[in-house]
Amino acid sequence: MSIKVNEIFYSIQGESSYTGRPCVFVRLTGCNLRCSYCDTRYAYEEGRDMEISEIVDVVASYQCRLVEVTGGEPLIQHDTPFLITSFLERDYEVLLETNGSQDISLIDERCVRIVDIKCPSSGEDEKNDLENLERLTDRDEIKFVIGGREDYEYARTILEIIQCKSSRMSLPHLSPVFGQMIPHVLAQWILEDCLDVRLNLQLHKIIWDPEKRGV
Repeated sequence: MSIKVNEIFYSIQGESSYTGRPCVFVRLTGCNLRCSYCDTRYAYEEGRDMEISEIVDVVASYQCRLVEVTGGEPLIQHDTPFLITSFLERDYEVLLETNGSQDISLIDERCVRIVDIKCPSSGEDEKNDLENLERLTDRDEIKFVIGGREDYEYARTILEIIQCKSSRMSLPHLSPVFGQMIPHVLAQWILEDCLDVRLNLQLHKIIWDPEKRGV
């Protein structure tokens, strides 16, 4: 059973409620979307095939119990659920970051599924699988990458839908597009509307050069 892997690296978790924690990242190759602000275009094609056992061994060498499977879009590869289950069976805390276009029910619910709901400025908002909103558990997380007021209003609309459908959700994340959306403007909108969300800045891009790979 093999998966095409772009890179495996050890770093500080920069997003989600796990921000600030050491984490091993397994970035898989390939994505079905082309978001306007994508910062991992190199993962569209670059990578090599690795057996799941080989991936697990590389991750184990870092001696870190938190692992995130990311991309690209991990769920377009058939064997990704088996990779995640392999980590879970070895008692890792496992995070999956997915672009919101794929069915998250394919993934073991013991995994924290972080769903990135695409807003209009991404150019891919019509690709959202909004049925995922009903598949969320109380351990899953959602995030919105905000590039401007239209994105913010879109996120508010989705949040209203979620509140009507289910209360099983961790605090949502709103993240400004790095270098495009001024963080304090987004913060002010959140405060003005008394939104119960978490402003999420990409910590890794603050610590290191935002163009640097493998951090």
